[in-house]
Amino acid sequence: MKAESLRINEARLMARLNELAAIGATADGSCCRLALTDEDKAGRDLVAGWMRELGLAVRVDPIGNLFGLRRGSDDVDPVMTGSHIDTVRTGGRYDGCLGVLGGLEVVQVLNEAGIRTRRPLVVGVFTDEEGARFHPDMCGSLVYAGGLPLDEAYATVGIDGKVLKDELARIGYLGDAPMP
Repeated sequence: MKAESLRINEARLMARLNELAAIGATADGSCCRLALTDEDKAGRDLVAGWMRELGLAVRVDPIGNLFGLRRGSDDVDPVMTGSHIDTVRTGGRYDGCLGVLGGLEVVQVLNEAGIRTRRPLVVGVFTDEEGARFHPDMCGSLVYAGGLPLDEAYATVGIDGKVLKDELARIGYLGDAPMP
């Protein structure tokens, strides 16, 4: 099968989006998965499980960013896609999540077609991108890209008085995968 003829499975993508949206679902139809809460942990666990089911090597870095790696035929830098799954208090079901789950859908389509890409593919889930609990927003990607020192991010106190590093450890997402 040629890559140009591949298509995503819309029903499967929507089913995953709906399953993730059920975690932290609110009465008004929005989602509340503030970063590093129990709801965020449940969402991360669900997405990490899907990554493993797709054969991805799952890693977590020191700021809690989650990465699923699909090996390519060459040992070269990967192509990365993704976003975040944390929300504001009344977040939409697609904000961030579509970027992550869309990436997983692409991986599944490639797997089903038996296509091995030359470059590895990575689907990333960045920590605290919304900044609704811990400031600044885009914390995980800022640390990953070198725009915020890890120790400074670790010391951040949330709106509920909790410390970011302590909450990473509490939910089991204080990883040790190398960062660039």
